[in-house]
Amino acid sequence: MSQDFVQELQAQLQPYRQRMVDHSVYRRLDTLADLRVFMEHHVYAVWDFMSLLKALQRELTCVELPWVPKGNPSTRRLINDIVLEEETDLDPEGQPTSHFELYLRAMREAGADTAPVQRMLDALAGGASVPAALAAAPAPASVQEFVKHTFAVVAGGQPHAIAAAFTFGREDVIPDMFRNLVDDLARRFPGQLDTFIYYLNRHIELDEDHHAPLAHQMVRDLCGTDATRWHEATEVARQGMAARVALWDGIAAALPHSQPVA
Repeated sequence: MSQDFVQELQAQLQPYRQRMVDHSVYRRLDTLADLRVFMEHHVYAVWDFMSLLKALQRELTCVELPWVPKGNPSTRRLINDIVLEEETDLDPEGQPTSHFELYLRAMREAGADTAPVQRMLDALAGGASVPAALAAAPAPASVQEFVKHTFAVVAGGQPHAIAAAFTFGREDVIPDMFRNLVDDLARRFPGQLDTFIYYLNRHIELDEDHHAPLAHQMVRDLCGTDATRWHEATEVARQGMAARVALWDGIAAALPHSQPVA
């Protein structure tokens, strides 16, 4: 790795990132029925993102009693800022809500089925494991594989690896994934998807202007000049991007009148 470690990591990941951004699934959301299928799959990624975030909060800030200062103050602020916005952002009416709950509202507004993901939440609240809760939903196979990957990263307990998955598999790429989708949906379904478009725009705004640059610095701080950590961060990010592409492939295959995935 050169001195600008993040730029070199991004260069290595560029082919995988491009596959995510250019995936055919965005162009194939032609009808509300297509969009409902997308949302019924994607909602699980909205949900499991919170476990990546909470794992970072657990590893990089003090969440035990008695409290003691832990880690880098700048990193603590980043994590707590993102937790604030993800768990208690403001909805279009200015009322506090989590992004996950906002997404459920957008699903209901679009006529998508929220019952499966609610069954998963109920199973988790009852003490079920994540795999058992996903099976109880039941979540699509591609969703189960995606979530399995996320929780494998979390279970690894390596802050630099979790941070890489969080930063390069999620925060860094979301604006580019969703920007064209927002414009297209607003044009084709005026007034029908207001909450969903608000959700997407909010993520583009937060991730591009605030979260991603700070998350890059978090990875720099956690990896330092350790070549092994940078290699592990790159590999975890690459695997996360591959998992997202596989999820998008699963959605594309599930669309009404599905065509071979390009």
